[in-house]
Formats: sequence, structure tokens, C-alpha cells
Amino acid sequence: MQLNWGFMEKYLPMYIDAAILTVKIAFGGILFSLITGFICAIVRYYKIPILNGIAIVYIELSRNTPLLVQLFFLYFGLPKIGVVLSAEACAIIGVTFLGGSYMAESIRSGFESIDKVQLESAASLDLGPWLTMKEVVFPQAIAVSVPGICANVIFLIKETSVVSGIALADLMYVTKDLIGLYYETDEALLMLVIFYLIILLPISIIASVLERRLRYAGFGD
Repeated sequence: MQLNWGFMEKYLPMYIDAAILTVKIAFGGILFSLITGFICAIVRYYKIPILNGIAIVYIELSRNTPLLVQLFFLYFGLPKIGVVLSAEACAIIGVTFLGGSYMAESIRSGFESIDKVQLESAASLDLGPWLTMKEVVFPQAIAVSVPGICANVIFLIKETSVVSGIALADLMYVTKDLIGLYYETDEALLMLVIFYLIILLPISIIASVLERRLRYAGFGD
């Protein structure tokens, strides 16, 4: 296979800009999805009336609808009722909406892994709900949830590839655009793979190191 290195060099800056946009969307979406997931996990763990039902509906709706459909609703549907958001804002909200449900289930599974004896001991010491959560539940729950959270982070970064559907010049959009214009398919796809590896590989390595350390520390067994 003879690659057109001149083509790759010429459009490298465009891929760098697209990678920056991809990381920006992924970072914003992942950050807010962690916040959303944590709130939903607490609501479901403590079975807070009304809010628990809302959280269940949200999680089922989020997990059972494609991200692209959610993006189309935000970008094309909301303007019909007078709510106009930028494509970038729609992408971050969409990733948050999808990711929040997955993070919620990962974090909730961490909460539910806590032995009831520890909760009873905390109650016998009169720690109260806040201190019990802070000192007993949260540290252990997060440690158990780390593998799931890391897997979700990688999943959400890969899911950002669909934001090209709302005309955002991310890595996938640039690749499809260049293939359509110049038919340099191998070169465009190779650069796409390389940039996704640059983004995802360090995260995957960090996740593996974290999981190993937690396993050695006695969590996640």
C-alpha cells in the first residue's frame, strides 16, 4: 500500500484541531456525566421518594436511545420550541445525558457492594447519614466503581464520533469530509485511528494501573 504522505502532512493541522474539539466535548461530557451519575446513584441507593422514580426513568430512557437520536432532538428539535443551542453545547449535553446513566449504574453498584455490617456499625457509632457516606460508603464505593467508570470514560470518548451528525468538525467529520473530497481513504482512516489511539491509549493504560493498584489494595475482589 502506497500512502500519500504529502496529503497526510497537509491535513495534519486539521486533524489536530478536530482532536482538540473531540477532547473538549468528551471532557465536558464526562465531567458532567460523573456529576449526574453520582447524584442519580445516591438517589437510587437511598431510594429517595419521587426522585428515585425520576432517576429510573432517566436511566432507562438514556440507555435505550442512541446518542445520535438524542443529539438530533437537542440540535433540530429544541429550536422548534424556541430553545436554540450551539452544536458544541448540544454535543456536551448529549454525551452527559448518555454518560450519566452509565456512570450512575457503575457508582450505584459500588454503593451496593458495601457490607451491611459496616453500615450497622456506623449507625451504632451514631455517625449519621452524612458522616457514614463520607467516611464509610463513599471511599469504598468509588474504589469498587473505578473499573466501571474507566470503561465508561473510554466508551463515551468513542461515542463522540457521532457528533459529526450535527456538523461538528470532530475527528470523524474531518475524516469523512476528506474522503468525500479527495478519495484518499487509507490516509484519512489511518490518521483517524492514530489520533484516537493518542487520545484513548493513555486513558486505557491509566485505567489498567488504577485497577491493578485497587486489586492489590483489596478492592474489587
